[in-house]
Amino acid sequence: MTNEGVGMSDDDRVLYGCMGLGGSWDPEPYGPGDIDVAEAAVEAALDSGITVFDHADIYRHGKSEAVFGEVLARTPGLRGRITLQTKCGIRLGDEDRPGMYDLRGQTITRRVEESLTRLRTDVIDVLLLHRPDPLADVDSIAEALTSLHRQGLVRHFGVSNMGAAQIAHLQARLDRPLAANQLEMSLHTRDWVEAGVLLNTPAATANGFPFGTLEHCRDHGIRLQAWGALAQGRFTGRQQTPAERATAELLAELARRKGTTPETVLLWWLIRHPSRIAPVIGTARPDRIRACRDAAQREPDLTHEEWYELWVTARGVPLP
Repeated sequence: MTNEGVGMSDDDRVLYGCMGLGGSWDPEPYGPGDIDVAEAAVEAALDSGITVFDHADIYRHGKSEAVFGEVLARTPGLRGRITLQTKCGIRLGDEDRPGMYDLRGQTITRRVEESLTRLRTDVIDVLLLHRPDPLADVDSIAEALTSLHRQGLVRHFGVSNMGAAQIAHLQARLDRPLAANQLEMSLHTRDWVEAGVLLNTPAATANGFPFGTLEHCRDHGIRLQAWGALAQGRFTGRQQTPAERATAELLAELARRKGTTPETVLLWWLIRHPSRIAPVIGTARPDRIRACRDAAQREPDLTHEEWYELWVTARGVPLP
């Protein structure tokens, strides 16, 4: 094992999400083929300039972390070239208990220790709290995070699926600044961008995004990470609605004019926003990972007008 590693920087435009690695979504053991799939995905990400790898303790019942640890063991020196991020706070349900959220301090500590073992590393670069736990004692959370940092087990902390008030409530009890907030954000899931423009319109009542979260993260140096950034292939694979088909055609045309791929243009739409959004791509297919290369390596090549054209086309109706 090694305690080397690098932190996420502003140059890290795209993250690789490892949820698709590790085989089936059940406790059945993974096999050599699953390790090979993970290795191919990691190689494709690295070839594309992606060096931040996003995990969670629940992905594939822990197998996503485990196969990644196998890849690290196969590749001496790799750990020192990448940033490892993982999440904790969700417990999957089974026949004995329902699924639940669990951010008790002792649970956080235990889950981190288990992730370290599966990932075959001595330190996690970034730990995110996966979802808010309504029963959580924020002082207990802060105590656990502080202890993990003092022990050298976690370098940085962040949150996932939290709004500005929840972030501020936790930050007030921490000495270290929170580094990231991971939210579902894409050209399909647009509540985060529309919350700021639907104010004082009838459509605002249907938008549940916590208004002010983007501004809070920007003001406090919290990096926004966008999960679901490729919109599950709605604009680059399967289209089900007229708006999706029109958006796919526009993406293809913009990609042709700019000498890149529709996947890259789709990610550029997020990166172009001033809130410093870093998309997380979750496909396990090496060809689709490499289709995102320009998003990881080039500045977003979208004009003001092109950005709005994509937004309005995906909406399927004009802006208010």
